[in-house]
Amino acid sequence: MVPTDDRRYAPATQRNREPILGVLERVLPQAAGSILEIASGTGEHAVFFAPQLAPRLWLPTDPDPAARQSIAAWRQSQPAANLGAPLAVDVSQPDWWLALPKFSPALQAIVAINLIHIAPWQACLGLLAGARALLGPGGILYLYGPFLQADRPTAPSNLAFDDYLKAQNPHWGLRSLETVITAAQPLQVVKILAMPANNLSVILQL
Repeated sequence: MVPTDDRRYAPATQRNREPILGVLERVLPQAAGSILEIASGTGEHAVFFAPQLAPRLWLPTDPDPAARQSIAAWRQSQPAANLGAPLAVDVSQPDWWLALPKFSPALQAIVAINLIHIAPWQACLGLLAGARALLGPGGILYLYGPFLQADRPTAPSNLAFDDYLKAQNPHWGLRSLETVITAAQPLQVVKILAMPANNLSVILQL
């Protein structure tokens, strides 16, 4: 059922949230800490993940005011003690991390779900720069979405999706996994996991 208030609804969230949660439960550091979600969109992931990953503090963000309204509405509808209020964050802006409040508890992970292919390449570079600036040793950067891989053919559905994205905005599109990994250095790949619907979970660690 589609909400009738400020809550937005993304059908893909219902399909991918359980598999993503399973990965996060395996790869996130065990100690309590803060998790910064970049481009939280509707907020559905935030309200689902936060109680499941307690006592970690889940901090949703989005550059779009309407998206932040949706996140706030979902947070009001499904409150969790460890779910923070949405923050205005645009990773395509230089040094975006300098405007963030101090993390308490300390930041242990950054999560970006379906971001880098629905944004200009500058947003990916900004995300990686922020991860290098914000994460301490052992900190995790989790990326989820479709990628192009040099060593294997791209699924027809992903090729069609890439064409669709580029038709919406020529600066969007599926990213080369190898290019992202190179740009992320000194973050190193810990795991690359196949996910439903030809997506990947890419876990990098500082």
